[in-house]
Amino acid sequence: MPKSKTIQSDRKIRILVAKPGLDGHDRGVLVLARAFRDAGMEVIYSGLLPTPEQVAQMALDEDVDVVALSLLNGAHMTAFPRVKKILEQKGGKDIVVVGGGIIPNEDKPKLLKLGITGLYGPGTSMDEVIAHIRERVRKERWT
Repeated sequence: MPKSKTIQSDRKIRILVAKPGLDGHDRGVLVLARAFRDAGMEVIYSGLLPTPEQVAQMALDEDVDVVALSLLNGAHMTAFPRVKKILEQKGGKDIVVVGGGIIPNEDKPKLLKLGITGLYGPGTSMDEVIAHIRERVRKERWT
């Protein structure tokens, strides 16, 4: 059952930052986590090498608004959809899923069709990423 949350001035966006699968490159995801925190979000970091199942369960357990996924190893077409599918199966259909990393342009429409947005690569401004997340949460989580 989707949750409806009311926008409150003191309510922070809860965001889980994760690198599912076998991608041990954590520098970028740590930069994202800090930028989200500095933007006033409540950040939960999954740690390195969680499975998609662990990411989805953590998102549900932590009652997050957003799951921010990052991969550099080319497994985005497997891991990102798997996290989204598990969330939907376990009652987290309303959790916003965004992704980023090294994602070829030909894969982006497939991920967008699944509801996984953002899909930003290296060099994207943090302001752009944060604005995207805030807008999706405002439209989809806080009605």
